[in-house]
Order: sequence, then structure tokens, then C-alpha cells
Amino acid sequence: MVVPCGRAKVWQRHPEWGPVAARHAYAGPPFKVNREYAERFGQEWVILSAKYGFISPDFMIPGPYEVTFKRPSTCPVTLEVLRDQVRRMELHRFSHVIGLGGAEYRTRVQKAFESLPVSLHFPFRGLAIGKAMAATKRAINSGCPF
Repeated sequence: MVVPCGRAKVWQRHPEWGPVAARHAYAGPPFKVNREYAERFGQEWVILSAKYGFISPDFMIPGPYEVTFKRPSTCPVTLEVLRDQVRRMELHRFSHVIGLGGAEYRTRVQKAFESLPVSLHFPFRGLAIGKAMAATKRAINSGCPF
């Protein structure tokens, strides 16, 4: 399962904090809901960070950063790096991968797994963020991932 990172980070409230595990670094409501979904339904899950690429929830993020796929001037991770990470982390060993998040993340997940024997699923594709969060919460509460 692939969960998108988030713009809100713990250092906005706690600038004195040092390195934080990725699962705790992203502090916004969308990330928290997606993390809960991943923890409930995912055999394993990773975070897609615009700065670091595919990272484990335990990956230590050294401090705040502002990199986004929406603004190329922030120098987000390249597609080549993402493809290399998929192979290096052996993310293609799963026959089914669920991706969460908006179009920018979905596109990168699709391209990173391109030509690999993986079936990608984006259960909340096309929903605005509020509706996607509501659908994700319903899935968590119902115990049914789709």
C-alpha cells in the first residue's frame, strides 16, 4: 500500500523537535486518515514523499521541508529514483498494490510500477479530498477496504 505524505508536518507545531519517524512526521488530517487505512488493511505500507520518494513508516525524517509534486521548482524526487526504489525495496513483490492520494501521487505510483507484474488499485480515485477522506473513514469503520 502507498500512502501520500502531507504538507502539514509536526515541526510546524514543534519546531524544536529533531528527526521524527515518517509515520509521525506528517501531521495533517488526510495523512492521518490514510495512515489509519494502511495500518488497518495493508500487509505492508510505504509513504510516497515528494522529497524522499518511497519510504518506510520508520524512515527518519531529519526536519521540516517543503517539496511538492505540484511545483517542479521545489525539486521533487524524479521518476527514475522512484522506479529504482520500487526495485530496490522489492515493492513489486506484491501482486496487488493499493494507492491512496490525489492525481499527482497516483500518476507517480502508476509510472513507478509501469511494466512490472503488479495490479494497482486506487479505491478513491477521482474523489475530491473531502469526499476521499469520508470514503476512507467509511472503509475503516466498515472493515471493507473498498
